[in-house]
Amino acid sequence: MQAGEDTAMRAGFVSRPRGSAKPLAMADKPRRAGPPGGGGREGAGTAVLTRTRTRKPNLYRVLLLNDDYTPMEFVVHVLERFFNKDRAEATRIMMHVHQNGVGECGVFTYEVAETKVTLVMDLARKHMHPLQCVMEKK
Repeated sequence: MQAGEDTAMRAGFVSRPRGSAKPLAMADKPRRAGPPGGGGREGAGTAVLTRTRTRKPNLYRVLLLNDDYTPMEFVVHVLERFFNKDRAEATRIMMHVHQNGVGECGVFTYEVAETKVTLVMDLARKHMHPLQCVMEKK
């Protein structure tokens, strides 16, 4: 043995092909779970399983607000086009908005609700109607 190898052996390191060194004590001992000196059984210990739970996204109500100028037929068209309501359901919601001042079009995640509000408002502005569509946290 050469002088450098003798020093490495006494220090407890072994040369590896890519230049990394590892202590002999760590390379030879199997790892076991549990506290040190716990019962003398190899591999005995408590396995811990960590589960992460995904939270359900917050939901938002999309609401139409009544005004005195937007035609009822336009409101029905908006409900059919953007909220996939059939003619009867769209008419029922439109009448609810007309009589109560506000009506719910649907409940969606934030991104979907925001998109629907924007689409409704853009179409209303394009046709020069003052229809208001808003979203609120459920």
